[in-house]
Amino acid sequence: MRRFTRMLLLCVVVFSGCYAATIETGKTPSTRVVENNWAAGWIYGLVPPKVVATANLCPGGVAKVQTMLSFPNQLVRILTLGIYTPMTIRVTCALPQETSQAESENVLSVSKNASVEEFQDIFQAAAEKSVKSEEVAFVILK
Repeated sequence: MRRFTRMLLLCVVVFSGCYAATIETGKTPSTRVVENNWAAGWIYGLVPPKVVATANLCPGGVAKVQTMLSFPNQLVRILTLGIYTPMTIRVTCALPQETSQAESENVLSVSKNASVEEFQDIFQAAAEKSVKSEEVAFVILK
């Protein structure tokens, strides 16, 4: 029995290494960080956590996303036999960037209260502008 306990303890220590993955977008990071230390995943991560909503919190976009399984996250995963698999998600916001003249010409806006026809017209105009300039055209909801 003592040997089994030692082997179990050894396995817990060896297999409790922290998993981490980082994605960088190339944008300049700001000091604003959005963090969720207990994002709920299920069944060994087969069912991932919910999307971290950063659109309102990061007006300049996202500079870096880090996901990791910390020691406490893994301890909970082991105790629940992998059914509940929490993870830590850290999103670093990007600094807002100035738009160049060319980029601002490819930005079209539409009102939130616009009719279906107005939405169709603005997206048609964005598609035509994108084809003509061979650049991305953006539609902003105001």
